[in-house]
Amino acid sequence: MGQPEATAWNGLFWMNLLFICINAVAKSFLQESRGRMIYYYSIAGPLDFILAKLFYNVLLMLIMSLLSIVLFSFFLGSPFANTLQFLGITCLGGISISLVFTLLAAIAARANQNAALMAILGFPLIIPQLLLLVKISKSAFGEIFRDGALLQMVLLLSGLDVMVILLSVILFPFLWKD
Repeated sequence: MGQPEATAWNGLFWMNLLFICINAVAKSFLQESRGRMIYYYSIAGPLDFILAKLFYNVLLMLIMSLLSIVLFSFFLGSPFANTLQFLGITCLGGISISLVFTLLAAIAARANQNAALMAILGFPLIIPQLLLLVKISKSAFGEIFRDGALLQMVLLLSGLDVMVILLSVILFPFLWKD
């Protein structure tokens, strides 16, 4: 089929990364048995546990994001104007998506291990984040933004990440007690 144009490539890449994250992060909570959760409950506190899960899923998504860039570039070509900038945006995007779905997987795991619940809860939360990531990553394909707009969007995405971490730290102890 040849190399798609840059906007199609960009959209396909972020949709692919979204589905990778849903499948990878869902397993971190949803495949834990009740016995293993009781074991974790006996050796760690809720903050230690959720921060460890967030950290693990961030590392996992960084690896998966970089692997996705390599495979996408190999199979579909690389239409980047600035490869290093796209690598940075991809790492930030992988971190953002993994943080959101880690929190949602923790909530879904407490609701009778229902993975569909994670996707349903995540849809309204992740769409604005994906739109922001697509817009930010357009700069790596050569689109020009007005002065300071790119920095504002990156700071907005980083602020969303901090908010998700804070929500995880605040809300997870209530899930932990169950």
